[in-house]
Amino acid sequence: MEQQFTSVICKDSFTLSVEGASWSDDEPDTNCKGTGVFLPNLEIIETVHNHEEPPISIDILPDEMHERILSCLPLSVIFKASCVSKKWNRIIHSRQFTLKDAIFLSEKTWYFMFTSSIEPVGYLYDSGMRKWYNFELPFMVHHTWNIAPSCGLVCFMDDETNKELHICNPITREYETLSTPPSTGFPVYSALAFSVDQLKSKYTISVIRSMQASEDFLLWNVSFHIYNSIEKTWLPPVLSSMQGWRPGNVSAICDNVLYILVFCTRPNEYQNFHGLISYNLDDTEASVGVLREDSVIPAPCALTCGRLMEVQRKLVLVGGIGRPDRPGVIKGIGIWVLDGREWTEITRMPNKYVHGFGELDDVFASSGGGDLIYIQSYGGTALLVYDMSMRQWSWSQKCVMHKKFPLEIFSGFCFEPRLHFIANLDLVEIDLSGLVDQQFWPVILILALTVT
Repeated sequence: MEQQFTSVICKDSFTLSVEGASWSDDEPDTNCKGTGVFLPNLEIIETVHNHEEPPISIDILPDEMHERILSCLPLSVIFKASCVSKKWNRIIHSRQFTLKDAIFLSEKTWYFMFTSSIEPVGYLYDSGMRKWYNFELPFMVHHTWNIAPSCGLVCFMDDETNKELHICNPITREYETLSTPPSTGFPVYSALAFSVDQLKSKYTISVIRSMQASEDFLLWNVSFHIYNSIEKTWLPPVLSSMQGWRPGNVSAICDNVLYILVFCTRPNEYQNFHGLISYNLDDTEASVGVLREDSVIPAPCALTCGRLMEVQRKLVLVGGIGRPDRPGVIKGIGIWVLDGREWTEITRMPNKYVHGFGELDDVFASSGGGDLIYIQSYGGTALLVYDMSMRQWSWSQKCVMHKKFPLEIFSGFCFEPRLHFIANLDLVEIDLSGLVDQQFWPVILILALTVT
């Protein structure tokens, strides 16, 4: 007989415990080491009631009904629901349920904030519930790494060694490690782009390497390395060169087109030092030769800390609005969308938010996905969110992470919370036509309230 677990609502608090760690709605303990969300031996902390209530058995419902109940819950609540009973734990971890989560769960992107620590710990922000959770990644990440998220997965590349890539689902803590493509020399700059195609159950990784080819810094050799996850191999590199421009460490994939932010190596001739080049990933041509100067799309203004990201299926540029006459000084932060070869300004950060960062300068972190764009100063934990659908700026809830020393650096990235790992995902047809019988709705409501 299946073991029964008892859950009790105590005001607004619901806490899961495990030795040395927790996933809790309460204020996170800054001295507590973070954890992933799927851990063994989790148990519910029971509180004492003055009166007993007759238990409601969830065994009367078929598995399909349980899946339907769980699919209607917020993702952070699903983690807690895995401890209500062994049946729910089994269903949540089942292959069929994780295949459904991309259909049922329309969560907003979450944000993971971390610092220069000796452990892979940080805080995870649930933008839907507006709560921070103490959290841990399965490996160490440094703020200088190249990080690229897409559809619940995040790709990491160590910028110092350029030897390994990690493709990770931060929620399930599953990851796989790939060797980077071979190189004829050590690149001066490396850029990473990553894109998941859920319909075809595959992902694409792009690594762009730039090497100086002339002593005057005008000519740069550029190589494009594309990884095919279906064939599990790196395709032959696409070789090119650029005159007067060089790629940096910023790139993104949008609609199967690779975009790379480039920097002008002849600064006296250009007011805006940045530009954009693109490469169609469907192009199988072995070499594109010398990239012409007229192929560069000029940046909308003098940029600092420019970042490319896919938001609402569009290529978005976030960057500091610099002053050509005063490098390193910004007038504000802007958001633009690429329309053909033209940039359309969406918004500029209002001054009250710029001042709210306090230590915000020309160096800051930004990350986006879904409908949301996150902006964070490297010098603090303040996190600003821009909703592209609502056209609205807002602060996140205050993070409890504190600065331990003056030069401590904070960084982060956003991702879509998902329960599946694409490397093990097979496409199946899921029938969602069946509706829940009305006689079960009272039971469903009580069960849902138990874990929300």
